[in-house]
Amino acid sequence: MLVASRRLENDGQHVVHLEIGEPDRATPHHVVEAGIRALHDGHTRYVDPAGLPALRDAIATSLAWRGVRGSAAENVVVVPGAKPMIFYALLAVLEPGDEVLVPDPGFPIYPSVVRFAGAVPVSYPGLDVARLAALITPRTRALVVNLPANPTGAVATPDALTAMATLAQRHDLAIVSDEVYGRIRYDRRADSIAALPGMLDRTVIVDSFSKTYSMTGWRLGFGVVPAALVERVTKLVVNGTSCTPPFVQLAGLAALTGSQDCVAAAVGRYQRRRDWLVDALNELPGVHCSPPEGAFYAFPDVREIETRTGLTTEQLAARLLEVHGVAVLPGTAFGPGGAGRLRLSFATADEDLEVALRRIRECVSDLAPLTAA
Repeated sequence: MLVASRRLENDGQHVVHLEIGEPDRATPHHVVEAGIRALHDGHTRYVDPAGLPALRDAIATSLAWRGVRGSAAENVVVVPGAKPMIFYALLAVLEPGDEVLVPDPGFPIYPSVVRFAGAVPVSYPGLDVARLAALITPRTRALVVNLPANPTGAVATPDALTAMATLAQRHDLAIVSDEVYGRIRYDRRADSIAALPGMLDRTVIVDSFSKTYSMTGWRLGFGVVPAALVERVTKLVVNGTSCTPPFVQLAGLAALTGSQDCVAAAVGRYQRRRDWLVDALNELPGVHCSPPEGAFYAFPDVREIETRTGLTTEQLAARLLEVHGVAVLPGTAFGPGGAGRLRLSFATADEDLEVALRRIRECVSDLAPLTAA
């Protein structure tokens, strides 16, 4: 979708980008300054593959907000972004032929990495624990959890999280818990399955600085890894990336240990945009949208429009882009469970959201004659 939108822009068409999950604000000034200072101070050489001790210590300390206790030396590994840690975590626990439960709709890297490891992705819908339990077989080795979820913005109730932990313990499953949106919750709570009794030893927490601190291009993430897996994961880091650039790590240290006012302000902006956008979408005929509880995506249900017009989810998204200049993602980009939905990022400027919504209204209005026909 991004490639298609860039092509239209090159042809002179104005496009509003709601397809990319990237904060609209710049990296906080004190974080940028820390990175520049680190460069001037010569922090440009190889460092410990698992990460700088100071950053690992800060990450271990920061786990308290999740209710997790971890050791910098025994549990924390720093990597260049969350995606490498998803790779390393799954590669560290899977054998060919294993089955892995992945959310559907969910971030498409999960089934991709599972297949890369020679294992088999098995999709589970939403947070229905009973349906999840029914999918477990003797070959099931791991469960991927993403809360708050991309693309739905869903979070788990305490009871659901406890039930998932019970399943993991009963069936001896490893957990990969993607928590990159963990600080972007509108109830201001913080839940991690790793915080539940007995779960830290079977859970890899995946997190990054990208969404929380507007550091997408810095490529900085980390894993909180069971002690038994640290050596295995670190060996994958050595062979994959050697290390994470030290000046980037020192910028991350400044982000983690400095004022968190920028995070609170960003979540406040997202919540205001969420409320406005969801209300506006629900005013459109044939569109239904529940407010996401976390992350910064609206995931409206457009099945009524598709049924009345005969358009598929992909065709509707393409029409929004090509005719109306609004780039969104079809829900099917996140798995079959996303059919009949569109993902709209509201981590963008207010004025862009207003233009996008006006154009979406025009699209729905233009489709009315097709509906009547």
